[in-house]
Amino acid sequence: MAQRYGGKFSPEGKPVKGAYRGAKRTRVGGRVNLLFIIPLPLIWKAFTSDPVGMAQYLVALGALILAAWLTREGLLAQEAYEARKVARRPALPRKIVGSILTGLGLGIAGFAGFGVIEAAIFAVLGAALHAMAFGIDPLKDKGMDGVDTFQTDRVARAVDEAEKHLTAMTEAMKRAGDRQMMARLEAFQATARDLFRTVEEDPRDLTAARKYLSVYLMGARDATVKFADIYGRSHDEKAKADYAALLDDLEQNFAARTQKMLLDDRSDLNIEIEVLRDRLKREGIRAG
Repeated sequence: MAQRYGGKFSPEGKPVKGAYRGAKRTRVGGRVNLLFIIPLPLIWKAFTSDPVGMAQYLVALGALILAAWLTREGLLAQEAYEARKVARRPALPRKIVGSILTGLGLGIAGFAGFGVIEAAIFAVLGAALHAMAFGIDPLKDKGMDGVDTFQTDRVARAVDEAEKHLTAMTEAMKRAGDRQMMARLEAFQATARDLFRTVEEDPRDLTAARKYLSVYLMGARDATVKFADIYGRSHDEKAKADYAALLDDLEQNFAARTQKMLLDDRSDLNIEIEVLRDRLKREGIRAG
């Protein structure tokens, strides 16, 4: 499954050769941002109405803003779900709740401005159109059949913490204001996420990768924060060169760890195949 966050881009915003397979930036935005803007005229309606009408319009506004926020969070959760080969369904179906709240908010606004029949029409249409525009949340776990849930839960927690470190690095790099280094950081993050996906595919690899997902990424996060603070103030080229060298080392080490785990998995498969062949020979069964 392609990773939905990160990717490798030039300072001009063009894809760089060797970027993470299928990487693309988040699709959250645009239509979701409109959901926060469209209800704002209700503020004017509220403060030009009688007290009862004002209360109704403000409740409708609150429901629609909450629906917009839940929809955005639901889309982000879905992107994270789609990016992983093994994932649990979101605990709270945010987009479905967002559809319900959209219908509720429009229904209340319709009741305040028109009447019961109009309110029902607005509510049904609002909820239906929201669901059509944004879809519904994933409703089942993915890639969990026959998998040790205890192990996958451990991996999920470890990857979630690792993603928080990557997010903190991105936020820190924004303060540095250097597009070239931001692209370089995204390249490292893509390599790190290759490691995440490999661990998710085989939770037994977690022990070998734990330092990479925690200790090394925490160190990278702290180094990124320090670099952003220094470079944001002084544009120190020496600090930039040192930080770029650190990212090179990190990327090489993460890539090497990923490759080693893949080779180990292949070796395990070869051993299992040989054991099965020996057993078949002992039982007098020959491969066709």
